[in-house]
Amino acid sequence: MYYVKWTFWILFWTITALFLHYTLPQTDIVRIVDTNETRVDFGINRMFYSNVDAGGGVNDVSRDVFFISTRRPDDRTIVYRNEDTGWGWPPYFKFDTRDLQTEAADLISSSDAPRWVAMRHYGWRLNWLSIHPNALDLWEVPSPDERIIPWFNIVFLTLFGMVVWAIWARLRRFRKNRIDPAMEEVQDALRNVGK
Repeated sequence: MYYVKWTFWILFWTITALFLHYTLPQTDIVRIVDTNETRVDFGINRMFYSNVDAGGGVNDVSRDVFFISTRRPDDRTIVYRNEDTGWGWPPYFKFDTRDLQTEAADLISSSDAPRWVAMRHYGWRLNWLSIHPNALDLWEVPSPDERIIPWFNIVFLTLFGMVVWAIWARLRRFRKNRIDPAMEEVQDALRNVGK
């Protein structure tokens, strides 16, 4: 029983951490090398794409998606998708996909004259599932060594930790004051029955 309890909690917190890592915004310093629009046919990766753009038609099979191709300072590539989140999950209320695509196209640069960009996004890049992080915002930065402090994530995770601790403390107190005494009464009653 002890192993089941710890397996449950390890699995629960692992899934929670993965969910938060996927959903919370992250910022990469990159150099934009291309922007394009591609027709995407959805398959098993459907859940990693946003719903159809706000105001657009419904198409669950395929649709056009904007992409922003970039290179990191260490010359590795990463491709971001650029989709509205609309009113859905995660709640970034992004409705400016086309404006962001225009800004990205304006910041395209070569390795000879690089223009570095801070790209705020959520999600993961998994080549084997053909999923891309979704770009939320971008702005030009002076160098690839720019340090971006994730204030939103710091505040959110602090508040999340406080809520988890408050719930845990109240459940522990409830167990100590209500459940443990009731269990002791049941055990005493069972002992007295045998006498």
